[in-house]
This record gives sequence, structure tokens and C-alpha cells, in this order.
Amino acid sequence: MATSLYDLSVPTFLQTVRAMGGFLDRAVAHCAEIGTDPDDFVDARLYDDMAPFHFQIEAAWHHAVWGVEALITGAFAPPGLVGPVPFAELRAMIASGEKALQAFTRDAVDRCAGKALDMQIGPRLLAFTAETFILSFSLPNFHFHAVTAYDILRNRGVPIGKRDYEGQLRTRSAELSDMVP
Repeated sequence: MATSLYDLSVPTFLQTVRAMGGFLDRAVAHCAEIGTDPDDFVDARLYDDMAPFHFQIEAAWHHAVWGVEALITGAFAPPGLVGPVPFAELRAMIASGEKALQAFTRDAVDRCAGKALDMQIGPRLLAFTAETFILSFSLPNFHFHAVTAYDILRNRGVPIGKRDYEGQLRTRSAELSDMVP
């Protein structure tokens, strides 16, 4: 059985988006335990020249939701970045991303297989197919920003580990209904 475009994208994004929601919740619980404010994470960075936590969450959200939307519309056009917002809004962003991903249907995504998707980045025109866009642009960018958000929280003392990042693995014994409605 061949792997479909839907299988490559939506359940893969959902697995990590749900994990992100979990580690954001763990960050809030950690802050409550030690008496700090989760908003202190909003501008945190791993390194001075790296984007802050809020950017990592927004970029992950964009690459997940608008990565799949780009398959359907033929254009990667996420909304503009909103900038520093309270931690609670970042959590809401990830929750809304999960709902948006759940709304994509297998048929709508799979119909995009082989479709051309060209993207302009500055002076460069990047010519993708739907599959190469997801596999070589959106998924790598999504995971980079998701893991960087995880790393910032971990670096700031939130007690999370690799399994928190992995989320619910899609093993043969896992029910598909647990992953995608």
C-alpha cells in the first residue's frame, strides 16, 4: 500500500502539534509549582541571534496548518507573525492549529498529489510538487521550530523529555481514530 499525501502530512503534523500542546501545558504546570510566570518564556531564546520562543510557536503553527493549506490552494500564505503575545495565546494558537488540521479531509489533501506548488522567497522561485513541498520544506521547517520551542522550555528548566516531544507514536497497535478524527 502506498503512503498518501494525507498520511505524509496531516497525521504527522497532528502528532507533533498535540505533543506541543502537552509540553506547553507542562510549562504552565511547572511555573505554577515554582511560582514563576509562563509569560517569562515568550521572549526566551536559545542563543542571542536565534528567534524567540513566541516566533518558534508561530512558525510551527504556520508550517503545519498553512503547509497543508498550501497543498490545496497552491500557495504558502500564512498570516503575518503577531509578535510577542502572552503564553496563553501561544497555547491557544497550538490548540487552534490542532482543530484546523483535523478539519482537512483525506480526499481534499490526496487530490493534491503531484500538483505544482511554486513559492517565491525573495529573489528565488522554488518550484515544488505537493509532495516535495511537504517533505522538503514544510515538515523540516515545522520540526525545526517545534523542537526549538521544546529546547527553549527544556533549557529553562521545564521537566520535559524526548517522549514529550514525540507525542503519541503511530504504531501498528495504535488506533488510527486516536490520531485523526
